[in-house]
This record gives sequence, C-alpha cells and structure tokens, in this order.
Amino acid sequence: MRIEVTFADRVGIAHEILAVLAIRRLNVVAVEVDPPLIHIDAPGLDPAALPALADALRAIVGVRSVAAIDMLPGTRRRLHLDALLAALPDPVLAVDRAGRVVVASAAAAAVAGLAESQLAGRDLGALFGEPALTGELIGGGFRMSGREVTLNGQPFLLEVTPIVDVEAAGAVITLFTPSRLGERLDALQNFDEGGFDRILGESPPVRTLKARATRVAAMEAPLLILGETGTGKELIAHACHRASPRRDKPFLALNCAAVPENLAESELFGYAPGSFTGAQRGGKPGLLELAHGGTVFLDEIGEMSAYLQAKLLRFLNDGSFRRVGGEREQKVDVRVISATHRSLEAMVADHSFREDLFYRLNVLTLQVPPLRERGSDILLLARHFIARACAQARRPPCRLTAAAGSALLANRWPGNVRQLENVIFRAVTMSDGGALDTADLELAGAGMAPADGPADEAEGWEEAVAGFEQALLRRLYPRFPSSRKLAARLNTSHTMIANKLRKYRIPER
Repeated sequence: MRIEVTFADRVGIAHEILAVLAIRRLNVVAVEVDPPLIHIDAPGLDPAALPALADALRAIVGVRSVAAIDMLPGTRRRLHLDALLAALPDPVLAVDRAGRVVVASAAAAAVAGLAESQLAGRDLGALFGEPALTGELIGGGFRMSGREVTLNGQPFLLEVTPIVDVEAAGAVITLFTPSRLGERLDALQNFDEGGFDRILGESPPVRTLKARATRVAAMEAPLLILGETGTGKELIAHACHRASPRRDKPFLALNCAAVPENLAESELFGYAPGSFTGAQRGGKPGLLELAHGGTVFLDEIGEMSAYLQAKLLRFLNDGSFRRVGGEREQKVDVRVISATHRSLEAMVADHSFREDLFYRLNVLTLQVPPLRERGSDILLLARHFIARACAQARRPPCRLTAAAGSALLANRWPGNVRQLENVIFRAVTMSDGGALDTADLELAGAGMAPADGPADEAEGWEEAVAGFEQALLRRLYPRFPSSRKLAARLNTSHTMIANKLRKYRIPER
C-alpha cells in the first residue's frame, strides 16, 4: 500500500515517520521526500490497519495528514516518460557526460535491433560505428551541427541537444530519417497549397484539365505536364500529388533551370561524405531520399543537362541511384512528375533531349491551357488576386471598373496567370482608390493590348500610334493633371508630354 504524509518541515521528522512504520514491522520499499510531502510504498500495509497507522503518525509533532494514494509521483513520472518515449516516431537516445547511452526510445531500439536495456551503457560512437564521434561530442560540449550517421545500415541525420544541468550533463540525441526530413520540408514549403480546389476557373479547358488530372493523379506512372510559362504547372503537379495515394508523403520540387548542373545533381541525388570541398562532413540526402514514398516534381525538365538526363533515366528504370561521390546503391519509392514549357519532341529531334528519357517521362501527360484560351476565367482570377493583394497590402477591398475589366479581357496575356497576378498586385499596391481603373493596370507597361478604338480604325502606322497616344493620355490625364505629373507617371520627358498634350488638345478647353 502507498501513502502520502503531509508535514511541517523540520529536522528529523522524516526519520520519525519511518520509525513508526518500522515499529509496526512494515517493510518500506520506496520513499520519496519532497517537503511538505513524503510518499511511502509499504507493500505489507493492510488497508484495514491504515486508520491506526494514521493516528500514530499524526501524533508526531508536525504531521498534518495521512492519505492513501495509488502510485508514487516518481513512478507516475517514469510511466509518463516511458509512454512519451514510446510515442516518439523518431529514434531518441539520452547519453551521459561520458557519451554512454542512458535511456533509449522504443524507436531507437527497433532501429538498432536491440532491446532498450541492451542499449543502456553503450558508447555512442561505437553504436554508430564512428569511435571518434564520442570524443567530438564531449570535446564540443555536446554542441554539434547536424551530421549524417548510419545505425544498423540505415542513414539518419543526427541532431544533438545538450543537457546543461550540472548533475545530469550529457545530451539528447535525435535521429531523423531522410523521409521524415522530407515531411518537414513539405510542411514548410507547401503548407498553404491545396488540391484541385485551388485551381480556379470554370471555363471548358479548365474543366477538361481537372477531369483528366483527377484520373491520372491516382496512377503511379510518371507524369509530364506541358504548358506555357506562367500557366500554373507546379500548382497542377501539387494538386495531382494531393489527390494521389501518396498524399500523406512529401512533395518536393526542383527547378532544373534555376541551378547549375553540379548543384542540381547534388540537390536531386544527394552527396556522400567528403565528396567535394564545402560539403557537409557527414554527407547530405537528396530530394529523392527526402521524398521517399512521395513525389518529386522536376520543373523545366527540358533544361536538364545530358549527364543528369542519363542519371535520371537510370533511376526511372529501376528506382536506384548513387549519391554524388558515393559507392553504395540506394533505392527509393518516388513518383516523378515533370513539367516544361518547351517542345520535348522537337528537342528529341535535334538531339538536345534523350529520346529514351522522353518516353519514360511521357507515360501520362497533361496539357495546361494558356490564359488566352480560358477568357471566361480572367475576371474570376483577377478578383481573386485583388482580394489576396488587398489582404497582403492591408488595405480595404477594392473592385475592378467595367473599363478595367474590358481591358483585362482584351489582353492576350503572354505571361499567362502569373502575369495577370503581377499586374493586379502592382495595381492594388500603387493605387489608393476603392476601384481599379484601366490606368491603374499600367496597360502599356504590362504589355497589354488597348481596347478597340481609334487604333483599330486607323489606316496606317502613324495613325495607329497617334490613336494609341491620344487614348492613353486622355485616360491618364484626369489622375495626373499636369505635364510634369504625367511625365513622371509614364517615365518620360516633361517636354515630350507637354507637346503631346498640346497636339491632342488635352484637356479640352
């Protein structure tokens, strides 16, 4: 039976309490003293004898109360700690000041292939097959940047958290698998990405795209997404991942046009320890390892070098690869989604892209329509971008005027959805009114075509230019009612604007 005694702290009171139990020949197996409480575990104490024992204890000067409890606080804490360690998905080890394992989680024991009790007392460096590791940890005060280690043949990133308490010096060692790191990267990079609900549009081309994408998303074969720059190919790729059986695993992306060949190789395949100057000492997993079980998105695949094309082809054939500078073959389960705005067929024809790789990537295909082919979605997208830009700029919501809407619909949008978003964001941040007019959209600066007007009816080049100039100046002059203000707005000379205003009689007298 276990009891809790509340007392007023004074010298010798704990001994007097224990003496009462000794007189009754009660064997005490555990005592925890934490003034004003003392907890006692006496297995031989009969509950029927507790009232008499309580009276005897209360007779001691300073004892205030005696009560039965189900568990000693220390035991409860140990059970909670054991439950916590068992629930941790990542292997965790606690080591003492000599670098020996004191406590190991169930996950650590499972990876090591040993019982938790067998791990206790083992030297950390010996456990990982790196005897020098223990000395490095101790010499650095248990402060060390993350490095890669191997436990029972499996690679992990080792993270050290020092324990600074004098009586419990040492550290907590946490081991992360590449896939767990990939899940964290996915959570950080794609926390606001959604599925097909994030693809705005109700035009027939978009409805067709969503229907086809929903079907190919569930398949395990490589997927190639084609479309012009700015059409949202990565958004489609992410939506396909979220609609696939791999939705709970990482989605990691690499833009093949944004990094040099040597960096692209190490980013995609990782590198072994000491493979090149400046590399992390313990090596580094690449996106393929980090995304194990999930999806890797290779944007602008048409920009990939011939060497990387060959290495990627080998991976697509059997799922195996070697890190840069490494000798060990690795296998991972990753679906590859690629995208490009270039014609891969033409690149195959001129031998700038491998034909065998093209056929391995082009098992499933999606064609993302350009914005000019989904005109009925332009205003829907514009209003969405306006609401988002207003929220980001922390300004009241604004709206499009009818003239601005007509101007947006008249443009061919060579930069597609990305260009539309940029035009709207610039207009919202640079205007102060409650409505966005044609002038706010900076039509000329955005490469937008003017709406039907004098230029369409002109008979020649000079007449077309004059018609455009006159229409532009008449739209802008009410908001910039002087030649100097208008010149500053159009980023040109004051003299030229003054001459143009006189030529077109703006403002009218």
